[in-house]
Amino acid sequence: MAVLPIKSKFRGPAPQADPSQADIIDETLDLFRANSLFRNFEIKGPADRLLIVLILFVSDCLAKLGSARTVPSQIEATKMLNTLAVDNFPIPGDANFSLNAHYAPPASRADADYLRQYLMQVRQELAGRLAEKLYADGTGKPSKWWMSFQKRRFMSRSLGA
Repeated sequence: MAVLPIKSKFRGPAPQADPSQADIIDETLDLFRANSLFRNFEIKGPADRLLIVLILFVSDCLAKLGSARTVPSQIEATKMLNTLAVDNFPIPGDANFSLNAHYAPPASRADADYLRQYLMQVRQELAGRLAEKLYADGTGKPSKWWMSFQKRRFMSRSLGA
């Protein structure tokens, strides 16, 4: 899996990206709705593997918001998604990682720790940007055009959240 630079306000090992350029998180949010309709996805490189994990995380975020008893406000949604981002999650090589057949496990314990920290930072940044995008219209409710994808499963998979 690739370790790509991101524009982040969270601490972590991710390299800093150029603020004027789009990063993997922007690409994930831009391509999510189209990619979530795919049953198959051709993996052409390590960046595609990271994109798949991030798209599945966005699916889990939307499912989490959709399963709330009441429609969450932007502040509540941000808290819920940030909690989901930092909760314990499987990485490639873990027994409960749903895509182990497509990912090589980390070579060492240090690599696994680095990957977990990187993914946590990326997930936190993605959760924050997703909440901003969901509530961008100013109505105080999540966008129906995003929430309509809450039951859709990219490649019929889930990260298990």
